[in-house]
Amino acid sequence: MNMTATKLAGAASDDDPRVGLAAVASLRALLESLEELQVASARHRGWSWQEIANVLGVSRQAAHKKYGRRFGKGR
Repeated sequence: MNMTATKLAGAASDDDPRVGLAAVASLRALLESLEELQVASARHRGWSWQEIANVLGVSRQAAHKKYGRRFGKGR
């Protein structure tokens, strides 16, 4: 499914479950990519895992577990 985020959001509430579920899956993948991009940016700027976790609304351990191998284990 190749749609803009706005179209995907609309499609997520489609009456056809096949369309809705495909849109939800695409939105999930987009959100994961955006989160990873922002975590990389934050780490590059010197943010601690605690600062990142606070903004994401998760524990420091959860943020580090998900991204620590890719974006450094320090701080």
